[in-house]
Amino acid sequence: MKGATATVHGAVSLVNAIATGYGATLGTSLVTTARVTAVPGKGISINTRSQSSRLLNMTICNVVPKDELRRHRISVYVTSQVPTGCGLKSSSSVSTAVAMACSRVFNPDMSEKDMLAAGVDASIRSGVSVTGAYDDVCGCYYGGFNVTHNSRSSLVEHRRAPPGLASVIFVPEHRRRRSIRNLRKMARVLNMAWKAAREGRHWEAMTMNGLAVSPVLGPDPYLLNSLLEAGALGASLSGNGPAVAAVVRAGGERDIEKVFKPLEGRTITTTINNSKAFSDGL
Repeated sequence: MKGATATVHGAVSLVNAIATGYGATLGTSLVTTARVTAVPGKGISINTRSQSSRLLNMTICNVVPKDELRRHRISVYVTSQVPTGCGLKSSSSVSTAVAMACSRVFNPDMSEKDMLAAGVDASIRSGVSVTGAYDDVCGCYYGGFNVTHNSRSSLVEHRRAPPGLASVIFVPEHRRRRSIRNLRKMARVLNMAWKAAREGRHWEAMTMNGLAVSPVLGPDPYLLNSLLEAGALGASLSGNGPAVAAVVRAGGERDIEKVFKPLEGRTITTTINNSKAFSDGL
């Protein structure tokens, strides 16, 4: 038997890429781990409660050479702290972890760019993502601040986040997602937010994004204002929601948690992650 594990983190949105193709994200310390093993045989077995088997099958087939697929039975076991279906980059973290582990076992010379592209391509073809979520992939893989051109799968800028930051995330009890069609009406504002992120004005970008998407996807803009008054550096819906994320300096988490307390749902507090994803052989 041969195998590998890969550890990747989650992320939150600074700028939604749906309307313009330009996105920005910030890494969190929520952990996703993929364990891949291979024995002689044929077929793919996926053990995960959180993600589409179609997405992960496509990711595996994008990384593992065809002759290796014919000779091995591949088993994948995934665990993740990232909540699914609420804009916290769960699919990107899982597909990236699976791509990394498969690459280490079967394709060690695969370039970093091609490895990340494997998950992006699988996300588009499986219908998990409209843009391929390259901004999300970079947030999960590199950590820190990532500003991207999604349609070109290009990382425009990566920066480490300052030390001593935390993200307080609210996941509503009722996770109904709204239509993203009307986001295009906010393209001009979202493009301005992306330019702010590219220039290093990340909190301004995050809050601008939140105010731009709130009429379309939520949350109530008054909630964002309350988070800022409670000490948040930036606050926004993450991705297409419904999770809302606020970033705060360490020590200010409780004030943000108090804003979310009256709402129906759960609150997750995690530090900001600057560490790059990594893999190990079994």
